[in-house]
Amino acid sequence: MVHLVQLRLGSDEIMLETLYHLISQYILLPFILFVIPVDYQIEAMIFLQTIIKIFAIIIPVLITVAYFTYAERKVIGFIQGRIGPNRVGLFGFRLWGLGQPIADAVKLMVKEIVIPLNANRTLFIIAPILSLAPALAAWAVIPFDDTKVLANINAGLLYVLALTSLAVYGVIIAGWASNSKYAFLGAMRSAAQIVAYEIAMGFALVGVLIAAGSLNLGEIVNAQAGSVIHWFWLPLLPLFVIYFISGLAETNRAPFDVAEGESEIVAGFHVEYSGMAFSVFFMAEYANMILISVLSALLFFGGWLSPFQGIIYLEYFFSWVPGMFWLLAKTSIFMFLFLWFRATFPRYRYDQIMRLGWKVFIPITIVWLVVVSVLVVTNIPPWFS
Repeated sequence: MVHLVQLRLGSDEIMLETLYHLISQYILLPFILFVIPVDYQIEAMIFLQTIIKIFAIIIPVLITVAYFTYAERKVIGFIQGRIGPNRVGLFGFRLWGLGQPIADAVKLMVKEIVIPLNANRTLFIIAPILSLAPALAAWAVIPFDDTKVLANINAGLLYVLALTSLAVYGVIIAGWASNSKYAFLGAMRSAAQIVAYEIAMGFALVGVLIAAGSLNLGEIVNAQAGSVIHWFWLPLLPLFVIYFISGLAETNRAPFDVAEGESEIVAGFHVEYSGMAFSVFFMAEYANMILISVLSALLFFGGWLSPFQGIIYLEYFFSWVPGMFWLLAKTSIFMFLFLWFRATFPRYRYDQIMRLGWKVFIPITIVWLVVVSVLVVTNIPPWFS
């Protein structure tokens, strides 16, 4: 049994960090050997290792979600000539208000969750979970470099598209279960908006599929190897712009936040929610923003590939930088764009949003899919040669 477990650990050395090895060797292995029956020890070890990997992804994502709200308030405050949160610190020091997300979390956890009298209690509680769960589950196939990925499946891109499409059910159920006209109107707005832009986003991802010849996210990144010019942002530029703007609409972010139009329908589909149930919707929104950002980096900007690749001296000079750093740096840029757009553009009218999705984005994506197909068939260098 020990020999088989050691083989299992050895096969995982390529993709796991030193901390993971220590936990597996000195915590999980003794626990398995002394607690689990011999016939089930291998399965139990694999199961516990997978659980550790899941927590190693989910916990940093949730912490990033919390401090993304802090970054948003700081960035928009700077753009608007304000200070932003700066009072709540850590360990007796203000530290630029870095304790604000923790204070917000504590406040929301102790607030009462008020359920309207005539609401459907079961669906009312399930709706926030249905919004957050797909945003977190999609990270199972996100590669952080050549080897660090939880589930390296061949249909990773299709898996992500399917899961992100499920978020609309949480919004619709929240609006319907609340038994409120404002909430239901906001849910219908959001559903129509998500359907419109989901089609455009799907076509944009089809363009990536045609260019890379694979649905595996790792292979899509490797197909962009060579240099910055080899990344898909150049041949797929219209598709990238449409994908990112559709991501703004999918997450109900400004200027596409008519589903939460304060001047029209109060707070939209979550108007009846309070406490942690309310905060879960916002966690789902920010988690989806992070997901859209990391997918933009993977699909169009080379993922973990160095921007200095192909440049003789700079490639060697920066060769020590891990690929995960480049992926996180690119993701951070797109996350900043979400905040920048919110502080810059006014909210669109609902008819303008629908027109942009159905009459502009979808026709452009269809035309560009034909263009990309021609480029691939004719082996146009440097992307498809």
